[in-house]
Amino acid sequence: MNNKPKLFIVVPCYNEEEVLPLTAPMFREELRKLEESGKIDPESRVLFVNDGSKDRTWEMIREMSAADPHFQGLCLSRNRGHQNALLCGLMEAREKCDITISIDCDGQDDIGAMDQMVDAYLDGAEIVYGVRSSRETDTFFKRFTAQSFYKLLNRMGADTVYNHADYRLVSARVLKEFANFREVNIFLRGMFPLVGFKSTSVYYERNERLAGESHYPLKRMLALAFDGITSLSVKPIRIITGLGVVISLAAFLLILYALIAWITGRAVAGWASTLIAVAFLGGIQLISLGVIGEYVGKIFLETKQRPRYIVSERTDEMK
Repeated sequence: MNNKPKLFIVVPCYNEEEVLPLTAPMFREELRKLEESGKIDPESRVLFVNDGSKDRTWEMIREMSAADPHFQGLCLSRNRGHQNALLCGLMEAREKCDITISIDCDGQDDIGAMDQMVDAYLDGAEIVYGVRSSRETDTFFKRFTAQSFYKLLNRMGADTVYNHADYRLVSARVLKEFANFREVNIFLRGMFPLVGFKSTSVYYERNERLAGESHYPLKRMLALAFDGITSLSVKPIRIITGLGVVISLAAFLLILYALIAWITGRAVAGWASTLIAVAFLGGIQLISLGVIGEYVGKIFLETKQRPRYIVSERTDEMK
């Protein structure tokens, strides 16, 4: 192992012109501290990945790169989503460094935790997860939905680290193996545990967003959870199968009851029970078809093998 590993901090960006001037110097300062402490190579870099922003994010990245070689940038040809932008940065960086640390641009994750992450890597960990120690700064609604998000993922069979998002250190060795994961529908926080290797966690307090608006409202959180579940687990299909068995047994018992009532002359004609049964079974069938259709749709996209991202521009050092 190199005594001074070369680090790339990978930062996906989407419409971050308000917060980028605040967090970019913080990333640069953290690099300086790690370099001065002798923990990382002086050639370490901050790699911004512009995910098809509609504001001046890419122009600002190019200006920072021209002024300081420690800043580098990639620009995707169009918006591909946070997960694909992050994947792009990791795959582009893996041949240029020993370790990567992925972090969002909004300043909410404690940048100082990178020091502990590098220490854990030097102690032998190949993956170091950044985990929130508490959610006291969140509103009740945000805390409830976020915790429900992780619990739902785990109960549905998606192997994730509780209260871990995408703030993590990953070694180049892990990324080399991770590159063999070719699926189009990706959910990184559930995929990295599948790679294996020695891992550990670093705990930190999360801050408020420094500027701009969150890119993960409730609607996107729900969509991300559903994508994660259907990309990593077939448990929803098994739940549907189990539900079908239960409903079939209940229907069989109702048939027996109806036959007995008819034989004994106690049958009473009624439209309400029939309407309820039809509506209930119809709803179950439509939900089941929707879940199955989601899996079929993912299979459809996987068979096309379309590129997960396309880089349209690079700053000078990334060319």
